[in-house]
Amino acid sequence: MVLQAFQVRLYPNATQKQLIHMTFGSTRFVWNQMLNMLIERYRNNPKCGFLSTYDRDALLPALKREYPWLKLVDSTALQRVNRDLTDAYKRFFDKTLSNRFPRFKSKRNNHRSYTSKLVGKNIEVLDQHHLKLPKLGKVYFRAGRILNGKIHTVTVSINPQGQYSATILLECDDPIPLPLTHQKVGLDLGLKQLITLSNGVSVPLTRYDRKLARRLRRWERKLARRLRNAKQAMAEDRHKKVLNPRTELWQFPRYQQARKTVAKIKRQIAARRLDNLQKLTTQLVREYDVLVVEKLSVKNLMKNHRLARSIANAAWGTLVRLLTYKFEWAGKQLIVVNPKSTSRICHVCQQKNTDFDGLSTHEWLAVRDWQCPNCQTTLDRDINAALNIKQRGLALVD
Repeated sequence: MVLQAFQVRLYPNATQKQLIHMTFGSTRFVWNQMLNMLIERYRNNPKCGFLSTYDRDALLPALKREYPWLKLVDSTALQRVNRDLTDAYKRFFDKTLSNRFPRFKSKRNNHRSYTSKLVGKNIEVLDQHHLKLPKLGKVYFRAGRILNGKIHTVTVSINPQGQYSATILLECDDPIPLPLTHQKVGLDLGLKQLITLSNGVSVPLTRYDRKLARRLRRWERKLARRLRNAKQAMAEDRHKKVLNPRTELWQFPRYQQARKTVAKIKRQIAARRLDNLQKLTTQLVREYDVLVVEKLSVKNLMKNHRLARSIANAAWGTLVRLLTYKFEWAGKQLIVVNPKSTSRICHVCQQKNTDFDGLSTHEWLAVRDWQCPNCQTTLDRDINAALNIKQRGLALVD
């Protein structure tokens, strides 16, 4: 059995929308309360032990007696907050992850979510278009597939555009392995070519952010101008002491229209990029049995401000993540290797070229072909790197 997550679009009614937003606020409130308690507890006594998830779950009934409105939302969503807070602490103390200390959550975040877990039959797929959720009851949804499997959790979320969705985690049967092709290949990630395979096949990088850049820039200017006008209007209302002053940005419909339009354009860019990666990774898993890919530190590469936008658009981390679970489900092998000097080592004689030691990153990326000083072989930068990556990966399994 494997766990698979499916995202569906929700269409709640007015009452359900109100309850969803109450749950967003309640989970945020519990997170902030529990985090503040842990901080103050450690500040008063640094030697005290960390409260486990179970211990903090036992504090929820007392918190509900103090704040009765917490009883109106799903209790499993509040328990999930404690589990997520424990996970955040573990990630902070894990030196291999370099995560930041847990922070307090703000109600001004336009992307909010909460997670409910299955208890009895509180979560159930009733038919192809109706989903039963805790406290919400029957909610209409749309999905591009039939959902079959045992439900574990459901995450209800809202994006900055104001669209509701549910991510359903299902326990499904093991996927049927794909037929073997007996093909082994190395893969090099790049910015000119998104991927270059050791057999010479390459896929160019599509700049989806540039295709919609003009429209996005125009609406971002409108958003900035309308935000400035809204803040000026709020200041004038306070100065004139009107009867019903406008104090929140939701009271300005033109600003909200610009904000949702900007969010829509950015969502389109992200959706097109993800769709392209999904199709590309599915093609790779069907054509090759063994794929060797380089392990890049994208976080460090993003510090180069001349290349940060291109690196973010390439979405190398998402590409490797998709390849990881697709190769596992298909019963095939994905190998991750260290990419150090793969572009500068000749795959024929394994001699490292030291002629480019003094070049900056930008200058080195401009070099597309070079000649090996040892064996005089003319090498394409990306194909040579893909061949070296393949050799390193196959050496690990032989």
